[in-house]
Order: sequence, then structure tokens, then C-alpha cells
Amino acid sequence: MAEYPGQGIQTLIGDALRDTTDLARKELALFKAELSDNVRTLLLGVGMMAGAGIFAIAALILFTAALVDWLATKVGSDALADLIVGAVMAAVAVGLVLYGRSTMSSASLAPTRSVKSIQRDTEVLSQRVAG
Repeated sequence: MAEYPGQGIQTLIGDALRDTTDLARKELALFKAELSDNVRTLLLGVGMMAGAGIFAIAALILFTAALVDWLATKVGSDALADLIVGAVMAAVAVGLVLYGRSTMSSASLAPTRSVKSIQRDTEVLSQRVAG
């Protein structure tokens, strides 16, 4: 171990503890920031899912009756018109749900940057302790 003039073992241990504490604080701050970003993305996906539900309900309420009446005059059957309109509205709702789910699945709550940073720190400390 290298000798440092004017520094005793207590000073070196104190510096090492202080540096370790600072490193732990910075790692925790990185973890919080990354988790916050991931939660924000997840909430966006949840909002898209809620928007899909609201759109499906609004579409059913606002357009179904008028569309069924118009289509019934074209196809000659109220039941067939009901089925066609229901299928189209269901397809729109499914598309929005799938889009919202894909947004949510791309957001991982695992703090990958923090884990990588901690692994790097562990490697560096291990190398310094080993020699």
C-alpha cells in the first residue's frame, strides 16, 4: 500500500467511508430517477388503456343508434346492422387496448441503469481491494 505523507490510517479509513457514503447516495439518486421515469411511462400506458375504454363507451353511446338505423336501411335487417356496428366498435376498442398494452410492456420497472452502475462500482472496488 502506498504511503501518503501526513495521513494516518484513521484518515484513510475516514476518507474511504466518506467516499462510500457519497457513492451510495449517488446510486440511490440514480435509482430514484430511473424508477420515476419508468413509472411515468407505465402511467402513460395506463392512461392509454383508460382512453381506450372511454372511447369505446363514447362510441357506443353516440354513434351506435344512428349507425344501426342507417345500416338497417342498407342491408334490410336491424339484427344484421346491429352485428356489423358492434363488430366495428369492438375492433376499434381492441386496437386501442393492444396499443396501450404494448406501451406498458415496453416500460420496465427494473432499474437497469442503476444495476449496471452498481455492478461497475463493485468491480472497481474489488479491483482496488485486490491490489
